[in-house]
Amino acid sequence: MTVGHRPGAPGAPPPLEFTSFYEAHFHRLAVQLYAYLGDHAEAQDLTQEAFCRVLERWDRISTYDDPSAWVRRVAWNLAASRLRRVRTAVRHLARQREEHVPGPEPDRVALTAALAALPANQRRAVVLHHLAQLSVAEIADHLGAPEGTVRSWLSRGRAALASHLTDRQEAHHA
Repeated sequence: MTVGHRPGAPGAPPPLEFTSFYEAHFHRLAVQLYAYLGDHAEAQDLTQEAFCRVLERWDRISTYDDPSAWVRRVAWNLAASRLRRVRTAVRHLARQREEHVPGPEPDRVALTAALAALPANQRRAVVLHHLAQLSVAEIADHLGAPEGTVRSWLSRGRAALASHLTDRQEAHHA
């Protein structure tokens, strides 16, 4: 036998006895897997995979008393593995579902918009001081800025927030 013509070699035609074996058993096994899986295409793919594995080992498996038992076992093992993977994926997706929570209150939306309108340094100073509850000295250390600059950012940021929120509240009540 020359290289490239051995059974199972890529591109080599399968041996005639394998072709006969395939024709005799493929449909019956695919129908069994279809009944088990409920997915015709998946059953055919797994049956095809099982026969590919047989072909790779045909020299040995063809000598078995019942080569169809081997291919059937492989196909059923593939199907069982497929179902396990699907169940695992479904469980994972079930845990990943988004929780529906109520949207933010109008005041929070207004505050977020007002903060977004501030220059970055003022916004950082206001957030760190009022939300993270850091002192002016801690903010200065964190941002690497003099304390006087941090006080200025806080003062300007508060004034801009008050103006923005007051304008919005007046527009809302008008």
